[in-house]
Amino acid sequence: MKISARNVYKAKVTAVKLGSVNSEVEVLTGTGEKIVAIVTNESVKTLNLSVGRETTALIKASSVLVMTEGTDVKLSARNCLPGKITKVQEGPVSAEVTIALPTGATVQATITHEAAKELGLKKGAPATAVFKAGAVILAVAA
Repeated sequence: MKISARNVYKAKVTAVKLGSVNSEVEVLTGTGEKIVAIVTNESVKTLNLSVGRETTALIKASSVLVMTEGTDVKLSARNCLPGKITKVQEGPVSAEVTIALPTGATVQATITHEAAKELGLKKGAPATAVFKAGAVILAVAA
């Protein structure tokens, strides 16, 4: 599969919580990260999403926020993956930030140049990748 999403994780479904319109689907990546996705109930049926089903979780880098402080803050975003910054590639408009997770996986974020500057992002600094469950796309093999 070729796709423009920078964050692509092979995973297995660990829980499915059906709602009236949408469902919450929890997956565990091959390196051990828990990711929560919100998908329609129709997608749960069409993709046959059930516990144990292999899937791929996709998150666009532009949907990932970078948090450098506030680990004691409660957020509505279901996905908060702490790690360390391994790369900051600055551009005139935006910056690409790579956060290495303790498991060895990485998360890519694209944020504004101004935000990167205000946060004082630098290699080796602790940071948390934050993204909402609605930003996660789940895919399965046909």
